[in-house]
Amino acid sequence: MAIRKAEAVWNGTLKEGSGTFKGGSGALSGGYTYKTRFEEDNSQTNPEELIGSAHAACYAMFLAAQLTGAEFPPERVTATALVDFGRDDKGPLINGITLNVEAKVANITQEKFDELAQKSKEGCPISRALASVPITLNAKLVS
Repeated sequence: MAIRKAEAVWNGTLKEGSGTFKGGSGALSGGYTYKTRFEEDNSQTNPEELIGSAHAACYAMFLAAQLTGAEFPPERVTATALVDFGRDDKGPLINGITLNVEAKVANITQEKFDELAQKSKEGCPISRALASVPITLNAKLVS
């Protein structure tokens, strides 16, 4: 299909340095530091936040495709990814991701929605890329 490009540059030491990243399209760019990744500095982003954003966006789009394909076109799908970033004896790691999803879909049963929501969790390309990470799905229909 396509090869997507992103790049990052880190300048300096781990704790005193800083980095920048940008996507190949130019639509996404920003900075990050040790403090924005490991401490409570929200002035810039961090890799885990970017993974969460990518996962939420991918899942919402994939679920919309599944619903539409099943002839239940959604009015709206909202996905939030909570990335649990921690540490083990090998160093920093992502412990898990929780996807909280709300969808406004007419004329669908809860059972069918749950089926398509789970199928989307398993099939979205970002979920598949993160297969070694536990992913919890909380999906609900809203009116």
